[in-house]
Amino acid sequence: MTLSFENQAALVTDAGSGMGLATARAFAEAGAAVVLADIDENAVRSAAEELVAAGHRAIAIHCNVADEAAVAAMIEQTVATFGRLDAAFNNAGVMTPAVETADASGEDFERVTAINLRGVWNCMKYELRQMCEQGGGAIVNCSSIGGLTATPTRAIYGASKFGVIGLTKSAALEYAARGTRINAVCPGSIKTPMVDDMLAKGWIAMEDMVDGNAIKRLGRPEEIASAVLWLCSPGASFVIGHALVVDGGAIA
Repeated sequence: MTLSFENQAALVTDAGSGMGLATARAFAEAGAAVVLADIDENAVRSAAEELVAAGHRAIAIHCNVADEAAVAAMIEQTVATFGRLDAAFNNAGVMTPAVETADASGEDFERVTAINLRGVWNCMKYELRQMCEQGGGAIVNCSSIGGLTATPTRAIYGASKFGVIGLTKSAALEYAARGTRINAVCPGSIKTPMVDDMLAKGWIAMEDMVDGNAIKRLGRPEEIASAVLWLCSPGASFVIGHALVVDGGAIA
């Protein structure tokens, strides 16, 4: 199946590296004009410049998804530049140290929920307004297998990712009849800078991630990008409110 996003505009958050960058590249290669957003301004500008140099249409936007005003401005700039918004991957997220629930800090709770959960709601709010105005679109929110199964010492992270699935399903029911499909992707252990950082800090062990799935390797960011593009494509036109697991068989 060939996925084409010609004459469409796509938005990807946390697009400066990892799964976000891989997805932005995939959208661009499929013909979309792409907005790359990230809190790391240097990384996202470099990524957008790379796409433009390769002949694609792309812009970079510095955005903290936890800031609703910044998200509203991001969508406004997207539409001002490309005239519409057809697909969005709300990918920005952070992890917490491994700690039991009673030992977690309020600061960590606020930070993780602000980005992982409030950030997704912020993005959906303004994406949906634009998509409803133009007649439809597709949104994919990034949850995690940690949003489907409980993990000791990851309660705050898990709560945020379970919440993403709840937002996804409820909003999907609200907007499907108006032409906008909303789904989630649930990655397992993927080779990203965030995972590299967790390994370096000793928050998780490589053998635990690899031994915990059937395929016995980490996933590649491009494998998540493929899932996101399919969920945004006409091939997934009857897929509504679904949490698609892409984890190498970890929770099978």
